Amino acid sequence: MTGKRICCLLSFVVVLALGAGIQVTAEPGERLMSLDEMGQPFSEPPVEYRSVPFWSWNDRMTREEIDLQLLDFREKGIGGVFMHPRYGLITEYLSDEWFALVKYTVDRCRELGMEAWIYDENSYPSGFAGGHVPAEMPESYNQGQGLKMRRVSSPGPGDLEGAFLALYRKGTDGYEVFDPGSADFPGEREGEFLLFEKEFYGKSKWYGGFSYVDLMVKGVTEKFIDVTMTGYEKVAGEDFSGVVPGVFTDEPNIATPNSRETVRWTPDLFEWFREKWGYSLEPCLPSLFEETGNWRQVRHNYQSVLLDLFIERWSKPWWEYTEKHDLQWTGHYWEHGWPSSRHGPDNMAMYAWHQVPAIDLLFNRFERKVQFGNVRNVKELSSVANQLGRHRTLSETYGGGGWELRFEDMKRLGDWQYVLGVNFLNQHLSHVTLKGDRKHDYPQSFTYHNPWWEYYRPLSDYYARLSVALSSGFQENRVLVLEPTTTAWMYEAPGNENPGMPQIQESFTDLTDRLEEMQCEYDLGCENIIRDHGRVEGKAFVVGERAYEAVVIPRHTLNLDSSTFRLLSGYLDNGGT
Repeated sequence: MTGKRICCLLSFVVVLALGAGIQVTAEPGERLMSLDEMGQPFSEPPVEYRSVPFWSWNDRMTREEIDLQLLDFREKGIGGVFMHPRYGLITEYLSDEWFALVKYTVDRCRELGMEAWIYDENSYPSGFAGGHVPAEMPESYNQGQGLKMRRVSSPGPGDLEGAFLALYRKGTDGYEVFDPGSADFPGEREGEFLLFEKEFYGKSKWYGGFSYVDLMVKGVTEKFIDVTMTGYEKVAGEDFSGVVPGVFTDEPNIATPNSRETVRWTPDLFEWFREKWGYSLEPCLPSLFEETGNWRQVRHNYQSVLLDLFIERWSKPWWEYTEKHDLQWTGHYWEHGWPSSRHGPDNMAMYAWHQVPAIDLLFNRFERKVQFGNVRNVKELSSVANQLGRHRTLSETYGGGGWELRFEDMKRLGDWQYVLGVNFLNQHLSHVTLKGDRKHDYPQSFTYHNPWWEYYRPLSDYYARLSVALSSGFQENRVLVLEPTTTAWMYEAPGNENPGMPQIQESFTDLTDRLEEMQCEYDLGCENIIRDHGRVEGKAFVVGERAYEAVVIPRHTLNLDSSTFRLLSGYLDNGGT
C-alpha cells in the first residue's frame, strides 16, 4: 500500500469526526421550481445531485479497500456509488461475505453522507443473477428462445429429428400446422414442408456455466428479484429510499439466439398472440422470415406481442417491487440498436416503468446513429421524463472512452447529453483494481489509477451544479414527433435485407439532427406510451403531463397503431395540426 493511500485511510477517521464536506438531505430532492429555491443547492449541491459512478468490485473486497475508495470518492465530490460486481470479482457474489461487505458499505456511506445504490447483476445483462436463476429455475433457460425454419420435400424420419413444428402446403393454399411427431403427419404427400426447430441461448462461463435466461417466461423476473434482493433487504432494507435510493438494471433483453437465422420464441407466445389478435401465428410463421403472405401485418402483430410480454414479465414485476419498497428503479436497455428490435421491440416503452429512466452513451467518438451524436437516444429519455413527470434522467457515460480520455472530452460528452435532457451523471467505470486482464475492461477508470484523478473535483462540482439546474422546473415542449418504431417492426426479419429498415433509420436521424440544428424544442412520441397515456383535449394532443400543439408524422411512416390513429383523428377533427 502506498504512503498516499495510507494517509487517505487515516484521514477517513478525521472526516467522520469533523462531519465536513458534501451537504446531505434525508430524502431525494424534490423538484425545485424557482431561482430562490435553486440558490443554495446550486451553490452547494446536495448529494442527490452529484454524480454516482459504477464502482467496479472486481477483486477480493475488503473493508479497508472500501474505506479507502469511499473517502477518495467523497473528496472528489462524488455523491455515491453503484456497488457493481464486475469481471475479476473474487468475493463470492450473493454470499454471506458479499452481503456483509454491502452492509459495511451502506454504513460507511451513511456516515460519509453518500448514497449506496444497488446494481442488480453480476456484470450484465441483468436477469440471471450470476447463474443462480438458471440453477434454481431450469425452465428459465431450457425451453428454447428461438425458432429456425428450413424447407424439405417429402421429409423422412431423419429430416424430422429435432423439429418442433411443421407446416405443410400444397399448391397456393395456406399452410396446415402439424406436430412432426404425430401419427397424422403427412410426410409422404407432395408439396412444401417447413420445419421449425428450437434454438437456445449458448452456455458460457459468463453466465455461471449456464446461458442467459428468457425474461418472457412467467416467473423468471420474480425469481431473479427474490434471489437478488432478499439479501439486500436483510442488510440494507431499513436504508431503502435513504442511503440506498434505488437499483440499477443493466441491458436486460429478449435477444434472439443466432438472429441471422432465427426469430424469437417463448413457450406461451402462440397463446398470447392468438388472444391479442384473434388469429393463429403458427401458419403465418413464414411471414416472419420472408416477405410472403400478409408479412407486414404479421410482423407488426408479432413484435407488439413480444413487447407486451417483455413489459408484463419484466417491467411490471420490477415496478411493483420498487414501488412497494420505496426504491427508484433505474438502468437501461439496448437503445443503440434502433430501429432493429432484436434485443427488444421498443426501448422507449420500457422507460415508462422506471422511476429514473436511463440510457448509456459510451466511447469517445462521434456516431450519430449509435453513441455520442445519437440525438434520438437522448431525446427518447427526456421525452418520457417530460410526459410522465420523471424528475431525474440518468446516463451511464464515458465507458470505453480510453485511457487517453481528457477533461475536455469528458465535458464535451457530458454537456452534449445534458443539453438534450440528461440530468444525472453515472461514470463508467471506477475500478477497485487494474490487476491482470482487468485493465482492458472498458477503460478508463475514475479512480486513483489515472494521473488526472486528483484534479477531478472541479468537473465533479460542475456537473453537480448542472444537475441542480437541469433537474429544476419543467420543460414544456409544444411539438410531438412520432417515432416510427411500429413501421420498423414490419421490416424486421432474420438476415434482413429490406431497404426499408436503413431508410427509416437514416431519415429519422436526419429529422432529429435537423430539429436540433434549428434549435426546435420537441418531444418524441412512443405509440405504446400514447396508447396508455394519450388523450385529446380540445386542440391539444396530450401524452401524460404534456400537451402538444403540433404532431409530426415522419417520412416513411407506413403504420400507425389503431389507438394512435383514433387519437390523431379526434385531434384533427378538433382543429389540431
